Amino acid sequence: MTDTDNANVAHLTERQPVVTGPEMLASLVPPPQFDDATFESYRSDAAYPSQAESKALLEKFAGRGAPAKRGGFFGRAKKEPELKPGVYLDGGFGVGKTHLLASIYHAMPARRKYFGSFIEYTALVGALGYRNTVDLLRGADLICIDEFELDDPGDTMVMTRLLGELVSTGTRLAATSNTPPNALGEGRFAAQDFLREIHAMSDRFETIRIDGVDFRQRALDGHAVALDDTEYAQRIAGAVGTASDDVFSDVIRHLAKVHPSRYIRLIDGLSLVGLRDVQVLTDQSEALRFVAFVDRVYDAQLPIVATGVSLDQVFADEMLGGGYRKKYLRAISRLNALTHSAQQPSIA
Repeated sequence: MTDTDNANVAHLTERQPVVTGPEMLASLVPPPQFDDATFESYRSDAAYPSQAESKALLEKFAGRGAPAKRGGFFGRAKKEPELKPGVYLDGGFGVGKTHLLASIYHAMPARRKYFGSFIEYTALVGALGYRNTVDLLRGADLICIDEFELDDPGDTMVMTRLLGELVSTGTRLAATSNTPPNALGEGRFAAQDFLREIHAMSDRFETIRIDGVDFRQRALDGHAVALDDTEYAQRIAGAVGTASDDVFSDVIRHLAKVHPSRYIRLIDGLSLVGLRDVQVLTDQSEALRFVAFVDRVYDAQLPIVATGVSLDQVFADEMLGGGYRKKYLRAISRLNALTHSAQQPSIA
């Protein structure tokens, strides 16, 4: 057990965050770890040429491509085919898609631009209403959507309508996902019933495939780090700043009471996240909520310390073979990295 009376220890289960619509809109910027992301700082892997090729295409999309060459002394400039109003970065997790998305955001000279996760945009609609959201976003030069996923029919309809209205008024789109746009929803719901909407959405995007291996795992070996009770207590007590300390099952129950768009507020002011007695998740809804929570912790680059089951084994085997497989694998990759970062003294 840890010292729950320690002033530097917080409990996620005691936090009931509230986020207003205007606050949601104001928060639509790249996560802090991508504040300085640029095309120049993106390190493409020579073993995967699609990375450098994708970077060049995206620079062109952001308005930084080289001017067209003239066809001779009196020749006209060769007109290159125009990109669609949206670019869609399709690739596995850990290949730098979010870095490139943030690079587009920073490079494009736009008067109004927004950057958020897919869930943040759907939450904005939920908080403000569909029409108010359209009115607020209309006129934006650029909308960036990270981890584009369509997990239910309602989200399919809402995002199709929203993006359609924005594109028709000149907004450009950039999105990332682990799933090609014409395959969104597969294995999750009756996608065939929504093919028209899904295809209409994919038609707005130029799909750019990025191959590669997960950069987070290149320097890591083995499993996510699991501590014993004594090590865990020492890490919590020795944290610089405020650490959270909760029983894993209590956190999972609490996440069901907080909208995923507010998970970022659960970790406000923390320097370390502590989870005791981690157990395997067998309920799909609980697992997906935990994935959304992990995404916010990763965006904030908060180290995680945990006891119990290694966090890379937190999702039941049957889940890893289902329609959300890529989401779970991305979360595992991030959990592995965050538990290893907690072992570095400079991060404590």
